Amino acid sequence: MTASEPKGAPTVLPDDSYNRALVENVRPPTWTNPTPAGRYNLVVVGAGTAGLVAAAGAAGLGARVALVERRLMGGDCLNFGCVPSKAILRVAHVAALVREAPGYGVAVDGPPRVDFGAVMARMRRLRAALSPTDSASRFRSLGVDVYFGDARFVGPDTVDVGGQQLRFSRAVVATGSRAATLPVAGLAEAGFLTNETIFSLTDLPRRLLVVGAGPIGCELAQAFRR
Repeated sequence: MTASEPKGAPTVLPDDSYNRALVENVRPPTWTNPTPAGRYNLVVVGAGTAGLVAAAGAAGLGARVALVERRLMGGDCLNFGCVPSKAILRVAHVAALVREAPGYGVAVDGPPRVDFGAVMARMRRLRAALSPTDSASRFRSLGVDVYFGDARFVGPDTVDVGGQQLRFSRAVVATGSRAATLPVAGLAEAGFLTNETIFSLTDLPRRLLVVGAGPIGCELAQAFRR
């Protein structure tokens, strides 16, 4: 592996055509990092919502911009948050409307039968269809140098990415956050899901306990209950 070749792309489960299309856009397996040419006006570390907006905005103003992502462009919103959660919330809303239809004077033949596997396949299809907006190729077309790999600050104006030195005048750190592992006895042995893994499910859990009542927790609790 040369300095310009990032590590292999992660596999997003389940490994189907939709998730492969997603990865092809937001972490292309054959991507080669560019060669830094001089000092960047701005280096953005993290290609989630904040990082993408910062990079696109600065490039649109004529700045030389480098964008560094260690995993999947699009961050939580595209991959593990807004997009997949809204997709399953929509289905949950439809199922609830069918159950409530008699109250509106609409006759239905029994309760709705939800095919959870089909629900999740629809979510993956929609997510893949939206992924070109956050793709590496799109940001390259905007004039942004896109690098995949771990960013490490090695000086007051230098970031190292896979052995390449990116010098900058300004830097934005937009690395976001991840779900914490709770210090609950037996939790690791029992197994648990986070917002990064729950959207990989293909079978509906018989029971689900959601810990955390923030936006994602409330959305997941409502969707799976409905």
